[in-house]
Amino acid sequence: MRARRPVASLLVAGVLTAAGAASAQTETVRWKMQAATQAGEIAFQIMKEFTDSIGPLTGGRLEIELLPVGSVVQYSETLDAVGAGILEGQVTAPVYFSGKNPAFALLGDLIAAYNHTEEMFLFLRRGGGDGLLRDLYAQYGVHYIGGAATGKEALVSTIPLHGVDDLSGIKIRAPEGMAQDIFSEVGAAPVNLPAAEVFTAIERGVVDAADWATFSMNHQLGFHRIARYPVYPGIHSMPVIDVAVNPDRWEALPPDIQAIVEAAVWSFSRDITYRLELRDLADVAAAKAEGVEIIDWPMEERSRLREIATGIWADWSTRSAEAEAAYTAQIAFLRELGLLTK
Repeated sequence: MRARRPVASLLVAGVLTAAGAASAQTETVRWKMQAATQAGEIAFQIMKEFTDSIGPLTGGRLEIELLPVGSVVQYSETLDAVGAGILEGQVTAPVYFSGKNPAFALLGDLIAAYNHTEEMFLFLRRGGGDGLLRDLYAQYGVHYIGGAATGKEALVSTIPLHGVDDLSGIKIRAPEGMAQDIFSEVGAAPVNLPAAEVFTAIERGVVDAADWATFSMNHQLGFHRIARYPVYPGIHSMPVIDVAVNPDRWEALPPDIQAIVEAAVWSFSRDITYRLELRDLADVAAAKAEGVEIIDWPMEERSRLREIATGIWADWSTRSAEAEAAYTAQIAFLRELGLLTK
């Protein structure tokens, strides 16, 4: 049986055929990019497949080394590092830079907005999201190429949560920012805990639930053994993952290599989403076999949480001109999709 060609190579075949030897570049350009995930995580493995594919696709003219989180700078510092040229690029989440501008939160993870990654992709590609992120990143000296997603995060819980009312009174680990604001609005008690303490906090009953990651990522860490009532598909977070680079390094590339990278980013954005969704489904089946009760909120409850969240989005939109533009675009698109009625 013949080996399958990488997904990215199928998408950029036309680019390679058209470009051929259009570039006079003969020396290999080497980039270092940093991810926001650890080397052992499946998301990192998929990201690395993407960056590793660039070498063969460009005939060895551009080689990218992907580094795990914290290799050069902290996860929240890659924006500055890429802008300064310390790193050539990043594969990370815009929401990590919400402290610089609240627009990163509204564009990077609009809590409770979308039901599925396809809806979010439509906003990025056809609803103006890519353009807004490109303009926002440019203010910090970084060139945004394109966005992806790991999927809707599942809610880890030690108690059954069947709807909005069940969130009232629970102690939930959630990161500072919009997520905490929305959980507070529905009566939960958000607790800010560092990543290393979340598993132990759930195990010891310090918190009842946790805003963490996708079902498969949670499963890989063993949360299903101590939190037997996960909410899946998730109800809250679906963060964008961006591929962004230093603009001077980008402009130094020949046009055909730029086109190859852009096509590869498009391929990667779908590849990571679909593969992680398949992994989620497999791990959901495995968890059910172990007696874990998977709770899927009815659409009425999801819509109810979304309507509540709009008030928090509106508040965040007042904090910068870019945040207002992000809010306006998302609200219009959610109405177009029929996800908001007001």
